[in-house]
Parts: sequence; C-alpha cells; structure tokens
Amino acid sequence: MRISGITLNNNKRIDVALTAVYGIGISKAKKILEELKIDFSIKTKDIKEEEENLIRGKIESEKTEGVLKREKAGDIKRLIDSGTYRGTRHSKRLPSRGQRTKTNSRTLKGAKKTMGSGKITVSKK
Repeated sequence: MRISGITLNNNKRIDVALTAVYGIGISKAKKILEELKIDFSIKTKDIKEEEENLIRGKIESEKTEGVLKREKAGDIKRLIDSGTYRGTRHSKRLPSRGQRTKTNSRTLKGAKKTMGSGKITVSKK
C-alpha cells in the first residue's frame, strides 16, 4: 500500500503503519481511522481496496511529507533571516528551547570531540 509516495509495511497494524508518512503520528492515524470507521488492529495487507482509497484521500487532504517539510524549513529560515535568538541557535546547530549545553545536547551537536591541552608538543629525534 502506497500513500504520498511512501510504501507502508504490510505486516504492521494499519494505525502503526500510517506513522511512516511524515506528519502522521499515532494519535492522528487513530483519529483518521476512527473517522473512517476502520478497525485499528487490521494488518495493512488485509485492507480492502475501497478502504485504502478512503485512507489515501483523507491523508492527502492533510499537510504531510514534502509540503510539511518545506513549511518547516521555511519557518526556520525566517527565524534565521530575522536574526532572532532562536534563529541564531538554529544556525549554530544548538538547542533552541533553553536546554543546557554543557552536558547533553548530543543530538544537535553531534559526536563528542575531545579537546587537547592546547600545548604543542615538539617531538625529539
């Protein structure tokens, strides 16, 4: 089953499989299935053709995938261009919501880089 260019896993339950689409979390997936009166526990491979079309139509009416990614990138670019504090934190690849950075924040900062003593050693021959 393909939705918004994403192939859903056939062996997962439909509510969990829908979360593979960017912008659809577990709560939104359950809400969509509830509106369409489709059972959450059905596997993706067992979905009927008409149910699949209903799900596809409902999800494509939502902001997902490329549209949502472009919107998010545009919001970050706007913050950076306007010179806000949050924008400068984004441009420096640091946490922008007040988290500490002395320890933690490895997700944004990347792997640890060990610093030397700063002293240049001269090797003797």
